[in-house]
Amino acid sequence: MTQQSDNSETADSGLNQASDEVKLAVDLIYLLETHGIAPAVALAALEIVERDLQSKLSKG
Repeated sequence: MTQQSDNSETADSGLNQASDEVKLAVDLIYLLETHGIAPAVALAALEIVERDLQSKLSKG
């Protein structure tokens, strides 16, 4: 097994033990990067998402 494979397996096992918030953040970052979304666009979209989720939380 190569060093790179060892690092990948370690990262995978670390992610498996991570909180749901961290797992979701990693998935979102991967999605944004693989689709070539500009950071400014991503942040603007995330602000919209945050407002939507905050609104849902406040409605109970």
